[in-house]
Amino acid sequence: MIKKRIIYQIDSFTKERFKGNPAGVVISADGLSDHQMQQIARELNNSETAFLFSPDGNDCDGVIRYFTPETEVPTCGHATIAAMYAKALEDSLDSCVLKFRTKIGILPFEILKEDGMYQVIMTQGKFELNPPFDSETAQNITAALGLEASDLDERCPIQIASTGHSKVMIGIKDRKKLNQLNPDFSCLASLSKLIGCNGYFVFTFDSDKPEILTYGRMFAPAIGIKEDPVTGNANGPLGGYLIQNKIVVYSGNKFEFNGCQGEKIDRFGTVHVKVTIENDLPAVIQIKGDAVVVFRTEMEIG
Repeated sequence: MIKKRIIYQIDSFTKERFKGNPAGVVISADGLSDHQMQQIARELNNSETAFLFSPDGNDCDGVIRYFTPETEVPTCGHATIAAMYAKALEDSLDSCVLKFRTKIGILPFEILKEDGMYQVIMTQGKFELNPPFDSETAQNITAALGLEASDLDERCPIQIASTGHSKVMIGIKDRKKLNQLNPDFSCLASLSKLIGCNGYFVFTFDSDKPEILTYGRMFAPAIGIKEDPVTGNANGPLGGYLIQNKIVVYSGNKFEFNGCQGEKIDRFGTVHVKVTIENDLPAVIQIKGDAVVVFRTEMEIG
């Protein structure tokens, strides 16, 4: 049976169209097969497209799934911001918290409405930090990224951090070097199979703005994303990584910062990260972002 599906294209982590990170959102995805969702994601050709379904139980407000042009992924920061922003617009929501079932469990997503404008706060999955890589693996990763040992920030171990969709964290000294990176994508994709992680987040503290702590770039060629413009599932885990490795100073039980991304590819965006800390370890990680609609349309599909 042919049904009209409401589809949004939304730029996340920005208020300016054609900046930030674009995501597709399918509002009414009930009845779509995995194959159809993959086709839609491939057609929209964003790094991720989010699909919203009706709740499958009394313990959630809905189900959300995420597809790159090539495969399904368990969670996605910018596509969640986009999806909740689209839902808020479509349903004319007031400020509220919605619980959505994801592949990594039920997560709360907070919609903030102020003066008719929306922001979205995403509580991410459980923070996990792998041990640092051995020297040979770390050297292979940095070489594939085009980095020398002298480029690396010695405070920052190269290791996998995750809040549901893991990224390799690589800290470097210089923002100019960050923007000059020209990775060997084939090599990175091959390494992903060996290390069990498809994303590489290179970041630096080299910032000329006091309100911006880090600048970053994220590469994930193994899942068809050569460079992701602004990555919630990199900047969020980065917050946990910085706390657990005692790289930053904080007071009380919270650490907050702004991470910027997308400068090199002219899709500049900002992720606000908040880490709640218990016993000197990251306990809850949240990201907050703006969004803007690029277009809303309808597609007839069975």
